[in-house]
Amino acid sequence: MVREHTTEAKKFYASAKWKKARKNYIESPEVAGLCEHCLRQGLYERGYILDHIIEINSENISDTNITLNPDNFQFLCLFHHNRKTFSKADKSSTQEGYGFNSRGQYVPLSEID
Repeated sequence: MVREHTTEAKKFYASAKWKKARKNYIESPEVAGLCEHCLRQGLYERGYILDHIIEINSENISDTNITLNPDNFQFLCLFHHNRKTFSKADKSSTQEGYGFNSRGQYVPLSEID
């Protein structure tokens, strides 16, 4: 399941301001390129996606307090990003009986380790 970004979001993610904010956050000593959720569990897994805690949408994409604020960032491995993104209450992003395994792969729940 792939979510497509809007034209406005694609423009934002291609911007120099986003690229600089992303690089600075991921390379900060506190994050050091590691998944922040894993770190809280004492695990050292590489991060994969810089995630916005408050998700970007058409109403807030121009609000730099949301889009470029490091307090709204978290660097996550694929597993934690997919768990957050695809386990929303509406469940519209996943088919019943499917989920994400520890490698971030979309599989039947019976195959989740």
